[in-house]
Amino acid sequence: MSSIFTKIIQNEIPSYKIAEDDSHLAFLDAMPLVQGHTLVIPKQETDFIFDLESEDHKSLWSFAQTVAKKLERAYPQKRIAVAVVGLEVPHAHIHLIPISSMGDMNFHNERLRFSDSEYQEIQNLILNS
Repeated sequence: MSSIFTKIIQNEIPSYKIAEDDSHLAFLDAMPLVQGHTLVIPKQETDFIFDLESEDHKSLWSFAQTVAKKLERAYPQKRIAVAVVGLEVPHAHIHLIPISSMGDMNFHNERLRFSDSEYQEIQNLILNS
């Protein structure tokens, strides 16, 4: 059964893409902790990040670094935190989260909701940075 992320990769579910190449996709989290919260995934459906082949694992982190640099330019007053939890969706993914404090990346915090136009503004901020 395809994960929700595979459906996003296949454009069956819309997303706000931040970056993409042949093997990876980065898009805004649908239920972010903070503005700019981005998910980075391999297009290959793999449940656990450490189940990726070594070269695929390295490639994913390299792609995540490129995306993090975009986030740093879009949110220069913040640090870009990294989290790999692996419980929410059975598809390997990296959270990139612009933070001002440790509390900003508490996954028990209430998730934010943005309108379509707000998501587009966030997407454009990142893409144009």
